[in-house]
Amino acid sequence: MDTVELGLVNWGVIILYLLGMLGVGIYFTRRASTSTDSYFRAEGRIPAWAAGFSIYATTLSAITYMSTPEQAYLNDWAYAAGNLAIFAIVPLLIHFYIPFFRKLNVTTAYDYLEERFNPLIRVLGSLMFVLFHIGRIAVVVYLPTLAITSVTDMSPLLVAGLVGALAVLYTFLGGIEGVIWSDVIQGIILLAGAVVILVAGFLAIDGGLGTVISDGMADGKFITGANWDLTNTAAAAIPIIFIGSVFNNLYQYTGSQDVVQRYQTTASLKDTAKSLITNGILALITIPLFYGMGTMLYSYYARGTSLPEGVNTSAIVPYFVVSVLPAGLAGLVIAAILAAAQSTLSSSMNSISACLTVDVWNRFGQSRGLKPASVGVARGIIIVAGLLGVGVALYLVSTNQAETWNLFLSIMGLFGVPLAAVFALGIFTRRANGAGVLLGLAAGSVAAWIAQSNGANPFTVSTIGFLVTLAAGYLLSLLWSAVRGSDDHDITPLTIFGTDTAYTRRGTAAEEAAADRR
Repeated sequence: MDTVELGLVNWGVIILYLLGMLGVGIYFTRRASTSTDSYFRAEGRIPAWAAGFSIYATTLSAITYMSTPEQAYLNDWAYAAGNLAIFAIVPLLIHFYIPFFRKLNVTTAYDYLEERFNPLIRVLGSLMFVLFHIGRIAVVVYLPTLAITSVTDMSPLLVAGLVGALAVLYTFLGGIEGVIWSDVIQGIILLAGAVVILVAGFLAIDGGLGTVISDGMADGKFITGANWDLTNTAAAAIPIIFIGSVFNNLYQYTGSQDVVQRYQTTASLKDTAKSLITNGILALITIPLFYGMGTMLYSYYARGTSLPEGVNTSAIVPYFVVSVLPAGLAGLVIAAILAAAQSTLSSSMNSISACLTVDVWNRFGQSRGLKPASVGVARGIIIVAGLLGVGVALYLVSTNQAETWNLFLSIMGLFGVPLAAVFALGIFTRRANGAGVLLGLAAGSVAAWIAQSNGANPFTVSTIGFLVTLAAGYLLSLLWSAVRGSDDHDITPLTIFGTDTAYTRRGTAAEEAAADRR
């Protein structure tokens, strides 16, 4: 397929965007340098609406920006049930999960797991997050690079380098505060880009929106009776998509550090709740914007304007942008795709640094004579994580071996949803214990792997992984307690049975030994 030259105007818009992101990181450098608390939690300075925008931009990557319209273009709107699942779990998060993270004043989600269970589960959850997100950085850089360079004259190495290196730089400089305000700007740009694409498409189609709706209804591009057929094995039915998405999102919003970290950046529990409501509303807005974009593209290319032979449908959005939009607007939308990638990258890198700094260095290093990690250590980890992720992405660009890497990511992803069940066991039960949930986590991950190996759709895999971990973790905890006896540590304040009860944190082994000496 022939590529399109971007031209000076589009390049100018893209460069202005990239310089703006760098400026945000530089602006917040001084405040981020005062302490690791400021670097990772912004000392509660973030307004609720900005935190909500940041959560939204973090969870909507460049992959989503292109794959959601592609899904609607090729099939229908059934996957929009996943967006409804995000909105549906907001009350659950506000009333049950967030109070525990705020009560413990944790920097990472996995700090709760140690207080509720044991240090091993904390470190396991943290390291699983780190490994998965280094891989995610690589894929978030690689896939949009592949799509953009397949329809433009931009060099793959240049795109990957611009996306990755700049995200490393402004994350390194500005800490979580710089990341969040960059996310706000990027979220606005990516939403504006989606609106530009929709409006341009409606104007280019004879009959505009009415034609798109009639084409979509005639060709089953919205929701049909088949979407509710639970016996259809070719595609997941809407109830399965919704249930599986609830479990997927429970991991994202309760067990994934890149989102949980935002809960501590606001001033109060009330503000955290407002940020989640903001994010839920944005998730609903995503449905008509991005699924509507896919239906519009279907109508546009079904009415006489043919796609080039051999075009990858993953690149259909950037192809439409560079071939239909005027100079300047095309640059804005390419910037929006880069923004969607960078908002995810910066969040992943800052959160990886938080996990390794707080859950590993500070948790275990002091017993070996290490001082608490400084902002310099946190920044060094960001550089290493960014270089690893971008390095793998550049390797994938040069060798086109995405299939192997996606297999690795799918295996790592199997552990995410079972980890969400571990959080649920900790919060909603008194009887779950460390040994039982660790064995349950292993059982749930194995069950999910077996389901995936036998061709189950991703939503069924998530449902199986969560439910098996939940059931096995609880039953094995009861068995363990019957054989070994229960821990006399009072965990009631860390469950829903003690939401309003104060909790005294347990010290680390080094801290308790020091207390004994005193």
